[in-house]
Amino acid sequence: MIKKSRSLYWLGVLFVILISSSCHPRQETLPWKPAAGPLFTPWAERVSPSTVWNVYPRPQQKRKEWLNLNGLWDVAILPVDEGPPQEFQGKILVPFPVEAALSGIAQKVTEKQKVWYRRFFSLPAHWRGKKIFLNFEASDWETSVWVNGQLVGTHRGGYDPFQFDISPAVKEGKQELLVAVWDPTDKGYQPRGKQVQNPQGIWYTAVTGIWGTVWLEPVSQVFIDSLQITPDVDRKEVKLQLGISSLQPELVVKAMVLAGEALVAEREVLPGEELVIPIENPRLWSPEDPFLYQLQIVVEREGEVVDEVESYFGLRKISLGKDGAGRTRIFLNNRPYFQLGTLDQGFWPDGIYTAPSEKAWIYDLNCLRSLGFNLLRKHVKVEPRRYYYWCDRLGVLIWQDMPSGDKYIGRNQADLARSKESVEQFKLELERIITNLRNHPSVVVWVLFNEGWGQFETEALTEWVKKMDPTRLVDSASGWVDRGVGDLKDIHAYPGPAMPPLEADRAVVLGEFGGLGLPVPFHTWQQDKSWGYRNFASFQELTQAYVDLIKKLKDYVHRGLSAAVYTQTSDVEIEVNGLLTYDRVQLKVLRDKVAPFNLELRSLGN
Repeated sequence: MIKKSRSLYWLGVLFVILISSSCHPRQETLPWKPAAGPLFTPWAERVSPSTVWNVYPRPQQKRKEWLNLNGLWDVAILPVDEGPPQEFQGKILVPFPVEAALSGIAQKVTEKQKVWYRRFFSLPAHWRGKKIFLNFEASDWETSVWVNGQLVGTHRGGYDPFQFDISPAVKEGKQELLVAVWDPTDKGYQPRGKQVQNPQGIWYTAVTGIWGTVWLEPVSQVFIDSLQITPDVDRKEVKLQLGISSLQPELVVKAMVLAGEALVAEREVLPGEELVIPIENPRLWSPEDPFLYQLQIVVEREGEVVDEVESYFGLRKISLGKDGAGRTRIFLNNRPYFQLGTLDQGFWPDGIYTAPSEKAWIYDLNCLRSLGFNLLRKHVKVEPRRYYYWCDRLGVLIWQDMPSGDKYIGRNQADLARSKESVEQFKLELERIITNLRNHPSVVVWVLFNEGWGQFETEALTEWVKKMDPTRLVDSASGWVDRGVGDLKDIHAYPGPAMPPLEADRAVVLGEFGGLGLPVPFHTWQQDKSWGYRNFASFQELTQAYVDLIKKLKDYVHRGLSAAVYTQTSDVEIEVNGLLTYDRVQLKVLRDKVAPFNLELRSLGN
């Protein structure tokens, strides 16, 4: 049963959230209910098989036609060495992972088991003759897919979207989709972030299987298969690099940039030619003005459209520079810009890795903005692409961690000697993550390692990432094991605050501080033995302790600190260091007290 707050005020908040979610009563056509769980968010009430995660998943390369495959699937959990099930054991609500209550299962899966999924679907008649791509926004970790008994592909990676061309396997009538997923979690070397099989302290429940939207998309035989957008603030232009499936001489590529409905610029080139579009009187993207230009791209053959996509971009620049006192600082759009934000784990009590709905994401982001923050450090987890669209749209800067994996090193140890397989998998997933997120203006820093977790070949990896994406900053090691490379010198201090010594060529930042805890009765993962770096007894006490930290930070900002990241956005499982409770029902600090101090601190560093 979903628990509710005893406060009439928060019942009112719940009512507003639920009413705003939909103007129509929920109509169920399939039997489903969440599994038992210790805590649920308000949005869980609106989850249903017929409407679950029904928003277009890829906003920066959007086509008009697609088919959502989220909903109830057959499921079976079998020993890892067994083949496909003869009979399935029940139903699972995709895209929630097996361990989540909203999946309808909430069952732990070990490295000795494999999760099998099955569903049937039919294709629209007018898709006949087109290529059909099957897309997964996220599945953890090794995913194999069969269509009508034919293996169409296997993917290894827990955080990047992937697709398979299923056209050769498609037949007339009903199609059978079979998926098998195996995940070793902390028994393997792969990137896994904070997932462990036995959660405790700062380590949380593992997820297995599909945890992002599954969807189908038809394209013509000639189509745009990749799009890289590189804004250039200094040159007042945007550069587009398109991958087209077949470079035929009679093709023409047209691109239009719009501000709202007003045409800003348009260009026409042949496939393979450089596409550079000047932007007159550019409106720059920032958290204060997160303006997004719309982008329309069309591929034509003799005047006939063969493919078209919609996209967008923000014209912004992130860099290092010298302030008026000659100190190296983080600059946004060629000006010093202080970044203040929270460490964000991306966990949910009812969906674990998967938010109950898009509205839950938006609530978190807007709540932090109302508190005066302009930054999130997405901590050893990567979200589906639509999350970053909302960060782009709302104006929230992102420091994106690479999910950690393998072994750990101590504060004074040399980098790990990882196996060849471990190194290759880490680099493969890191490259995919950067490629998939590099068009988002909100993403401004790549964080390679956190506190020695899986840290290896720091200098070489930092140089590799800088070459792969020279438009962003690289934080090679957040906390603990600094090798003197990258763009940032990053320390952690609990409760802090603190500041590294200034450096000539790197900005100095406080990558983690705070960790002030407060367990709120009826809004915790478990009723006792909650954990925090430092615990308080009331909202007022917690608020004052937070404000005291911000007051201390002022001196560091005056001395040249470029950014500070508070731990953390919300409670997570037994950890109660959040500004929000884990169920997102209660804000634990007083907004009208916190926001003015945050805004003042930010202004000091600009």
